[in-house]
Amino acid sequence: MSMIEAASLPETYFTVWSNVFQRAHLSPGESFLVQGGTSGIGVAAIQIAKALGHRVFATAGSDEKCKATEKLGAERGINYKTENFVEVVKELTAGKGVDVILDMVAGSYVPKEINCLADDGRLAIIALLGGNSAELDLGQVLRRRLTVTGSTLRPRSVAFKAKISTELQEHVWPLLVSKEIVPVIHQAFPLEQAAQAHAMMEEGLHIGKIMLTLD
Repeated sequence: MSMIEAASLPETYFTVWSNVFQRAHLSPGESFLVQGGTSGIGVAAIQIAKALGHRVFATAGSDEKCKATEKLGAERGINYKTENFVEVVKELTAGKGVDVILDMVAGSYVPKEINCLADDGRLAIIALLGGNSAELDLGQVLRRRLTVTGSTLRPRSVAFKAKISTELQEHVWPLLVSKEIVPVIHQAFPLEQAAQAHAMMEEGLHIGKIMLTLD
């Protein structure tokens, strides 16, 4: 593994593991939906969950990106611009819905995701790209025993991050060694081209991580 590949892992893998497996408790036999499946976090979430035996679905903003999520391990890439992800997931799960959703959008997506969850399902929110307010049908949450959780990694303690590291070493590192999962880097820019890197990210055309390098 190259240094730049190694540098792409910590924030991404720590975020996925702490939210999907620690907070949302994705368990053996359960299904999983990743919103933003071609983002750095989305790519990692698809690969890890698939390698650990889960049924994975992912949303993305183009047919090309949907195909990329399927190559990474998603059973079905769902184009959120042309398809209703709730309807697609319900059809693919015989009306049940998914057990866990990893969400980077929030906002208007939250009520849709509540409808997309199976009974006892868990929604893990890690970003607020669609806004920090949402209407939530608490009746559904109560009747169907749903859990809505969220977190950010950076303010957490060193001890907490060390615990994540230990679990990653046990469960995920062997998958990297065996190349069942691989870092996906869309493009690397020298530090002085950081503005171009940010522009690429804002355009949303990337698949995987955008990295900055130091000479």
